[in-house]
Order: sequence, then C-alpha cells, then structure tokens
Amino acid sequence: MDRRLAAYAVCIEDDRVLLAPAAGPDGDRTWTLPGGGVEHAENPYDAVREVAEETGLAAVVERLLGVDSRVVPASERRVPGSPELQNVGVFYRVRVTGGRLRPEPNGDTAESVWTPLSEAVRLRRSSLVDIGIALTQSLPPTGHVDPVPVGGLVQH
Repeated sequence: MDRRLAAYAVCIEDDRVLLAPAAGPDGDRTWTLPGGGVEHAENPYDAVREVAEETGLAAVVERLLGVDSRVVPASERRVPGSPELQNVGVFYRVRVTGGRLRPEPNGDTAESVWTPLSEAVRLRRSSLVDIGIALTQSLPPTGHVDPVPVGGLVQH
C-alpha cells in the first residue's frame, strides 16, 4: 500500500470557497482545495505554503479543522498497476491576507477561482472539497466527518 500525507487549505469568504483546478492524466479538470503533499520532515501546518504557491494568495492558518483518512482501491488509482493508496489529509481553515490570484508558475495548477458554495456542488470536484466544506460548517469537536462517497461529480 502507498501512503500519502497531505495538507489542505479551506478558505471560505462571503459564501465562496477558493478552489484550484487539477488536471488528471486524461486531461479532465477536477476542482480541489489548494494544498498537497507534505514534504519530507515538513510539519503539515507549514504545508499551507501551497496556497501561495498554487494561487498567488498569501494566507494564514486560523484553525485546524480535522483529519480525513481514506483508502483509494488499486482499481481506482489514476496510474494502472499502482497499489491501493491510503491518503491522510489534514485540513486547515485559512484566511487570505494578500496577494493576487494567478496560475502556479511552472506548476500543475491553472488559475484558481472563488466559487459560490451553492455552485461548488455542481462541479466535477475532488472529495477533498466536500470534506473541507463539511468540516468548516460543522466544526466537529473530534475533527472527524463521515466519509464522503465518491462517484459522479465527486472524484478521488
């Protein structure tokens, strides 16, 4: 089994959520939260640097929202022949403090967008979006939300 530790920024302002586009190997765009893999020896809290890298916006962590752990079966991995993947995601609520939206320089992220929460549910999106929004809205004391089912518009 592969394992991946990642940190994600949930930024909601004026009933809009900041979403970043991710292109799959087939070229399809899936909307996700700014964030990504925690580098070797990096504290997940510090991985919120990805907001600035991916979007051009400076952000600060306001609070830890929670942790999601899910196993992606080998049959659902993007690269055929890969083993199953345990993805552990640490979610933080962040506040934008400056900067301007722009694409990630020399990176994988095209220009991010502020999306009304009411419209986010109609987008082809990563399950991370639903998890982050659920954590922000419910602020569960344990930092845990029920698993988000994948399928249709919601992708791994």
